[in-house]
Parts: sequence; C-alpha cells; structure tokens
Amino acid sequence: EASLVKALLDRFPATVWLVGSAFVTETARQFVRRRPPSRPCIAEYGEDFPVFLAAERGAATLPYVRSFAELEWHLGRLSLAVTLPALGASDLSALGADTLMNVKITMQPGVHYVHAAWDIDNLIRLFLTDSAPDHFSLQSGDAWIELRGARGDLQMNRLEPASFAFRAALAAGQLLGDAAIAAIDLGPTFNAGQALGTLVADELVTAADVHDSGGTA
Repeated sequence: EASLVKALLDRFPATVWLVGSAFVTETARQFVRRRPPSRPCIAEYGEDFPVFLAAERGAATLPYVRSFAELEWHLGRLSLAVTLPALGASDLSALGADTLMNVKITMQPGVHYVHAAWDIDNLIRLFLTDSAPDHFSLQSGDAWIELRGARGDLQMNRLEPASFAFRAALAAGQLLGDAAIAAIDLGPTFNAGQALGTLVADELVTAADVHDSGGTA
C-alpha cells in the first residue's frame, strides 16, 4: 500500500502542490484500498485518480481539481513519448485532392487535446516553472489546449475552437473530411487545407491512409 501511495504522489506532484499533501495522501490511501492495480505495470496506475479525488468531500470547494489532475496525468504520460518520423507536404500531395477527405491521419504519439472549463494550463505552468506568485486568480471559461510531449520536453498551446476541433478529431481517428466538418461547425471560415498544411509543418502527422466510402482501408 505504501509503495502504491508513493507512486500516486509521484505521478501528481502538481496536484499535491495545489491541494495539499495531507489531503492528497489520504485520498491516495483510500484509492489504493478501493481500486488496487488491475495490471502489473505500476507506471500506468492512477489514470482514474483525478475522478476519485474530485469526488472526495474535501474537494467540494475545488471544482477545477479534476481537470487539473487529469491535465497533470496527461503531461506525465506525454513526457515519455518518442517522436516518430513525420510526413512532409509532398507525401500528402501524392494522395490526390479527390481522396483527401477520405484520409485517416495518424498523429505523433506525444500529442493530446484537452478542452477545459478553467484556466488550468496557466495554473500548472506556474508549478512547472516554479514561479508561483503570491496571488493567482483562476479564471473560468473554455480553454482549448494542445499538449505536446517528447522525451521529457513538454508544450502547452492554446488553440482556437475550430482548430482544436479539427486536430482533436484527427487525433481521435476521424477521417479528414469529418474532422473538417466538425471544425466548420465551430468556425464557418475555417480552411481545412490551410489547417492540414499547418499540422504537417508542425511535424505532427506520421501517417496518412486512404479509406474507401465503406470505412475500410
């Protein structure tokens, strides 16, 4: 039990910093007792801890704690990712414009998209940079966040809603055409071609496979 509790605390140091060591430690003990590991890899243990933490009575005044802890979980996971060789613009142009809408994009494994209702990215950045001010006013409101990680390097970028919807849909395995529709629903002036070009320029695309209308490769 002690080793599992320590593993959780090591996975959520920013959450400990935010909420307090005593509360997180006791919640970790309860989590370990009620939800012991189902897999032998301790490094993967704790994905459900943010939900469990937010349900505890002591978190009632912290409506942002679940989103904050989930963001920390993903940052820890992505920091271990390995960057794969990326496709260039010529690789996609070879597919032909008539097939692009039926293309399924594979993105870098170190990319994740988070839609939060709080200013949690700026809050966790204070912890990561060890630059907490005497006072920080956490703002509510939509935050569309792109997370990137590779070999210990982490980035958090704010995106416009349409760009976020496009990239998140592609990362979830949707076809390019469907991702473009999801983005246009949030921004009628969204340009899928330019957005795809930016994605390629950012070296986030690792594969592009054409699917037929029946959904098979």
